[in-house]
Amino acid sequence: MPRPLPLRVLARGALRGRVRDGAPRWRSGAAMFTSMAALAATSLGPGHALAEPLVSPCALTRTGAHHSEGVDTWNAAYERPARPLDAVMVFLSFPDSAPRTTPAELTGDYFPATSRFFEQASYGRFTVRPHPQRAWIQMPHASTSYAIQRDWDAGDRSAYLRDALSVADPKIDFSRYDVVYFVADPDAPGVDSDATKVVNLDTPLRADGKDIRRVVTVFEKHPPDRLVLAHETGHVFDLPDLYHRPTDGKGDWDTYVGDWDLMGSQFGLAPDFFGWHKWRLGWLEPHQVACVVGTGVTRLTLEPLESGPAKQAVGSAGASPGGAVGAANGSGVSGVSGAAASSNGADNANGAGGVSGPGAAGGASEREAGWQGPRVPSGALRATSRAAGAPRTSPSAVGVAAPPGSQPFGAGRGTKLAVVPTGPDSAIALEARGSGGNDSSTCEQGVLVYRVRSGTESGNGPIQVLDAHPRTESCWEDSVYPPLADAPVRLGETFKVPGANVSVRVEDKTASGSWTVRITTG
Repeated sequence: MPRPLPLRVLARGALRGRVRDGAPRWRSGAAMFTSMAALAATSLGPGHALAEPLVSPCALTRTGAHHSEGVDTWNAAYERPARPLDAVMVFLSFPDSAPRTTPAELTGDYFPATSRFFEQASYGRFTVRPHPQRAWIQMPHASTSYAIQRDWDAGDRSAYLRDALSVADPKIDFSRYDVVYFVADPDAPGVDSDATKVVNLDTPLRADGKDIRRVVTVFEKHPPDRLVLAHETGHVFDLPDLYHRPTDGKGDWDTYVGDWDLMGSQFGLAPDFFGWHKWRLGWLEPHQVACVVGTGVTRLTLEPLESGPAKQAVGSAGASPGGAVGAANGSGVSGVSGAAASSNGADNANGAGGVSGPGAAGGASEREAGWQGPRVPSGALRATSRAAGAPRTSPSAVGVAAPPGSQPFGAGRGTKLAVVPTGPDSAIALEARGSGGNDSSTCEQGVLVYRVRSGTESGNGPIQVLDAHPRTESCWEDSVYPPLADAPVRLGETFKVPGANVSVRVEDKTASGSWTVRITTG
């Protein structure tokens, strides 16, 4: 279910320049350093460990929590977005209201924007191919009879779904589709835009010989919230809500992750999925996840999360009434025909952590920390060319073994995510967030640090961004939660993770836009 429009959006113009806790607003552009990264990961000294394949302890165990963030296994009750999926869009009208929009117009509200988001997030591995119906299908009862609202009565919701399937089944072969969108007339008097959600069915609906276990019920206004359908589709793939819903409905919804993942807010400035979610969904290769275990110091280079290698077309980026149309490349930008895109935990989830500026030292032994990943083939490091000015590497350094036929490091196949396990169901994750792809409107750049708990339910903070600048905020005029808009660790800063023996120092930014990070544990 999407989170409501932030109230601050209505007052941004009058609140520019606000500071928090009396501290000045601290904003800085990304420094452009030009050193080259010869390796994706390097352990400083003997004692590093390798593990193949990458599983425990960094791939947290999937628990019984709703939409658990565990990575060790996939919940087979959900479709995994490892291939293009076909989605049918069924447009439902009501006898108490004549639609003022057309199915084609509503299709254009969501596609190609939704497909492009997934194409970019998955590095071209996945897309949603929309199959919108050409005409309205009328429901048997007035829109007001279903009592549609955000916290929908189960009986009213079931009646709505049964009626929708009953009127649609004679016209649609549901066996052809992986995802079902029931899109209601946005102007009908009983339709509440806040009720858009994914309905998971204990007892599936059945049509055309197929069990339908979940349905996306869309009640959005026209035009809708930005990326709202992509958010809901994320639930179809077992991703949790990352926002915090206040018990009285009056507090701030975005204290857990702010702008930093679509499952937190469809309004976010940097809505690309966390690297953790991309790992869960199968969009990161094992060698792109660095697992830091033991105590000591590990240095590695993180490619920007949004960067990806060129990919062959995976499916539709656009849509036309009656079928999926278009193709996408690895960047998610493609030629499109058809419809066009329309323009509970701690309150701040950051503890008392902070950063120290250039010159701060990690202070831990540089011997025992380990980086777990695939073994490097014999001679692979020696065969890697080194540009002038690139740092030299010791013979015992650990690097990333690129898959056969892949491009060199820096072309989108390098390390995207670093994980430090902190318990049987918890970990600290690090990733580099830049200003490209789905994050093109980001407020700040740097290394984002967040805590993951696989035993925490959806909506209760299974992921919480850790604020490297807890006394400042940024982008008040645009951010859904300015206190976390400047959360990333910037170049030259050291951040001590609150509540864990982990510190992160950002040492360099490479010519390719990657970030060299030093992680100290213990």
